[in-house]
Amino acid sequence: MPDYKWTQIKPLLEADRNIDLAAITPLYDTWRHAKEKLEKSSPENLKGFTNRLIRSLSIETGILERLYDLDRGTTEALVENGFQEELVSGTSTDIEPSRLIDFLHDHEAAIQLVMDCISGNHELTKGYINRLHIILTQHQETTSAVDQTGKRLEIPLRKGEYKDQPNNPRRPDGSIHEYCPPIHVESEMDNLLDWLGGLEAEDPIIVASWFHHRFTQIHPYQDGNGRVARALTTLILLRADLLPMVIDRDLRTEYLKALEEADFGNLTAFASLFARLERAAILQALSVDADAKITRERKLSSAVIESLAAKFARRREVKDTELRRANLVAEQLRQHTRKLIEESLNQLKDSVSQIAEPDIHIVEGGPDRENSHWYKFEVIQSGARTGKFVNFDEAHYFIKATMRVERERLIFVTSFHHVGRELSGIMEATAFSQLESYEASDDRGRVSQDFFPCSLEPFVFTYKTDEKEIELKFAQWLDAAIAVALQDFGDRL
Repeated sequence: MPDYKWTQIKPLLEADRNIDLAAITPLYDTWRHAKEKLEKSSPENLKGFTNRLIRSLSIETGILERLYDLDRGTTEALVENGFQEELVSGTSTDIEPSRLIDFLHDHEAAIQLVMDCISGNHELTKGYINRLHIILTQHQETTSAVDQTGKRLEIPLRKGEYKDQPNNPRRPDGSIHEYCPPIHVESEMDNLLDWLGGLEAEDPIIVASWFHHRFTQIHPYQDGNGRVARALTTLILLRADLLPMVIDRDLRTEYLKALEEADFGNLTAFASLFARLERAAILQALSVDADAKITRERKLSSAVIESLAAKFARRREVKDTELRRANLVAEQLRQHTRKLIEESLNQLKDSVSQIAEPDIHIVEGGPDRENSHWYKFEVIQSGARTGKFVNFDEAHYFIKATMRVERERLIFVTSFHHVGRELSGIMEATAFSQLESYEASDDRGRVSQDFFPCSLEPFVFTYKTDEKEIELKFAQWLDAAIAVALQDFGDRL
């Protein structure tokens, strides 16, 4: 990769505003509506979910910075139970457990400062960001630097103060990445905050990804810039009444690559990553069990209460009818899916016919076909693995395609189902395949069956989604899922 030469940061560009986030934009209002209901019906459960999300963010932000490493099992224990040193063994991390807990408390305290800013106790100023840096680096005394001879050494970390020396890293391939020179940091931070103040009406995911990237271009501190950028990203999302997003350690390479693409003028991959992570957080939040009931003193007569109940029930029925418009989108996508799958299998048929004549069948599923219970187990299990609740009390649609060639059969299923314990108006598409082997090509004696998820990420849509606006993205998503299924099947033949 060529050297990256520093240039002054740019405001939000028209190309940035035009990044296609049609798949997540309808989720914003849906989540805000659901959040209001959860705050009334199950505030403790919502608070618990948010706290776990913040603890996960606090852990992963340090792993991304290579401050420490931590195994998955201990990570889950700390997320669930809080940052307790007795949960950390010496073999689960590469630093002293007590030092790890200090780092985690620092990161958690920084998010609390973010929440204070949102509640109006602080303004987002350069001084506030410096304070955030001090909190995040409270237990980090030094940072790495390279002297004029190329020797790496540890130097004291300036906390809450802008850098006074260049901090341009050298990549493994020898190229240099230039960040903002120290002399320009003050003015660049002024520009960044001034521009941010005029973006209240813009898409919050676009704004968050733009701000994060421009902040890292400035790289105002000797160290800790990534942690500060992610904390400020959380501030922007929470201000928009969205959820904190967690950039998991497994996404580090994708995250850094998307940042580099943004350095060269293309923010699309970075914004798309943010959208994907926010969508995952919203879908998990919608699966919070709202089991707490609102209790009211019975001060009205039974007749008045019954009258009000009937009125509210009618209002709820109207709202539910609106939310169930997502079913119409699912029906349209099911039709589109059938067409795309038929095209793919017919193309494959020409090649496979050289081995044997394939047997192809396609079945549509849904309440209009009286078979919407098919594949309930597989769909619920796949949702549970990602912390989501699949709502089979609502309509479920699917397309099942099968192709048998001699002793091997491929079953490819695309499912369209509601997400969340209550009707939310949010649905997702997922895809999986089953590969079956038979004793002989002319009998029905199945000897094995393997299950494979074919979509790493679900395709999300809502009752506000316009099918025509997402048609191309859905076709791309489905094509990738079909490719996975056909590759696995082809390996069997």
